[in-house]
Amino acid sequence: MTTSISAFPVPAIDTLPDDIRARILAVQEKSGFVPNVFLALAWRPEEFRAFMAYHDTLMNKREGLTAAEREMIVVAISAANQCQYCVVAHGAILRVRAKDPAISELVGANWRKAPIGARGRAILAFATKVAAEAHLVTAEDRAALREAGLSEDEAWDVAAIAAFFSMSNRLANAIDLKPNAEFQKIGRA
Repeated sequence: MTTSISAFPVPAIDTLPDDIRARILAVQEKSGFVPNVFLALAWRPEEFRAFMAYHDTLMNKREGLTAAEREMIVVAISAANQCQYCVVAHGAILRVRAKDPAISELVGANWRKAPIGARGRAILAFATKVAAEAHLVTAEDRAALREAGLSEDEAWDVAAIAAFFSMSNRLANAIDLKPNAEFQKIGRA
């Protein structure tokens, strides 16, 4: 085991349960590298499976929010939570999904000034409030989403993504998860 990417043990891929190893190798085949989050979470197989199941349920939907909007939420709340790993990793995915090589830095630095339109600003205002002050979310906050054209299902997804990744951000920070250098090149060309 090595601990270079995390403050906690990181198992070797060949020691993992078959289903987890297969998932990691499939990601490696597609992207050319293994994102460090997969290796860090694989230390606890049951938690890896639960985490990935909810992640996939939220992030792989094709109805409602666009794939770029989903990633934009992750980048904005990860920046607010000061989660370097998630800003870097999901910033790469956002650049690809938005087809914009600069959008991740603009959203991460200050989403209020980013070129994301009124709908994007409404989404991120709600998401960042859920991430930082969920106990202060009001009917007016939800109404602002409806006024920006979001359905109830989309509003739920904004809240669920913000809540899930706030948990993920806290875990990544707590274990000192390091971002892969490979993420920096993705979506730049």
